[in-house]
Amino acid sequence: MLQVEHLTKHFGQTNIIDQLSFSIEPGEIVGLVGENGAGKSTLLQLLATISKPTSGSIALHGLSYQNDLKKVRKQIGFVPQDIAVWDTFTVEENMIFFEKLAWNHRSKEELHNLCQDMNLFQWKQRVSTLSGGMKRKLNLAISLIHQPNLLLLDEPTVGIDLKSRIEIGQYLRRRAKEEQTMILYTSHDLDEIQRLCDRVLLIGNDPFYRDSVKFF
Repeated sequence: MLQVEHLTKHFGQTNIIDQLSFSIEPGEIVGLVGENGAGKSTLLQLLATISKPTSGSIALHGLSYQNDLKKVRKQIGFVPQDIAVWDTFTVEENMIFFEKLAWNHRSKEELHNLCQDMNLFQWKQRVSTLSGGMKRKLNLAISLIHQPNLLLLDEPTVGIDLKSRIEIGQYLRRRAKEEQTMILYTSHDLDEIQRLCDRVLLIGNDPFYRDSVKFF
């Protein structure tokens, strides 16, 4: 379980996140919505251990972010908005490169199967020739090499075709169910959020989101 208690983040005099508390159970996909500037990306960075909170606590399966940081990091997969892959490498070369940086090692067959599970079949193809949807799938596959328990996704389907969006969503649903992965998912597409997610978390005070999203 991910447990967040009274999480607060200040940048100078600006209060980005204030006393936020929530939890995510294994196997759940939780949508994160809010207006621009509400703190969605900041929250993901805090949960990904890229940034430190001003106050509050975060624990992952009983491990404290403050006291067990190295162990916590081994359980987290993070996909930022920007695609971070090597364009001059093939899909295979990208997967092998990032596998060498991962916390635990996977065979080439396992890496290949991971891509195929996402309908990413261009194993020998150079990334620069791939569509935006295929690049997004590769970005996601790389984040899963070390088999994280918590997956943080910041607009993972922005700017891609509908078919790739649907395939990514279907894969994430299977992943959550079969691997009991906890997933926190941000998107400006409210239909996508409500179709994919088990629950929705709102941060910020924009009345549009309060009126447009069904919260559980």
